[in-house]
Amino acid sequence: MTDLELAILGLQQALETPRRHSWRRLVRNRLAGVREALSGDSSLDGDAWLAAREMGLQRDRNILLGRLAVLGPRVLDSPDADAVRDDVERFSQDVERYRQRLNDLVYDSVSLELGGSE
Repeated sequence: MTDLELAILGLQQALETPRRHSWRRLVRNRLAGVREALSGDSSLDGDAWLAAREMGLQRDRNILLGRLAVLGPRVLDSPDADAVRDDVERFSQDVERYRQRLNDLVYDSVSLELGGSE
C-alpha cells in the first residue's frame, strides 16, 4: 500500500470510531497524515500524451490541499460534530477518487511502456 492509501484508510477508520472527546484530535491527526501523503505526491514525468491528465491531477491535488487547509481547523473548532464528520467524509471520498485516478494514470503509463495490446 502507498502512503496515500494508508492515510485514507486511517482517516476512514477514525471517522468510524465513536465520537468522544478525543475523536476530533484523532481525525485532525489523520487529516495531517493525508496532507503529508498528498504533499509528498510527485509528478510522474510521463509521456507527452499523459501530460494533460497529469496536470489535471496536480490541479486536483492542489484543490484537495486547499480544502484540507480549511477543513483542519474546523475539525477542532466547529460546534457541530455531525456536520464536521460529513465534511470530512466527503473529503475522504474525494481523496479516494483522486487516488484512483492517480493509479489509473500510472497503469496507463506502464501499459504504454509494455506495448499495450498490440
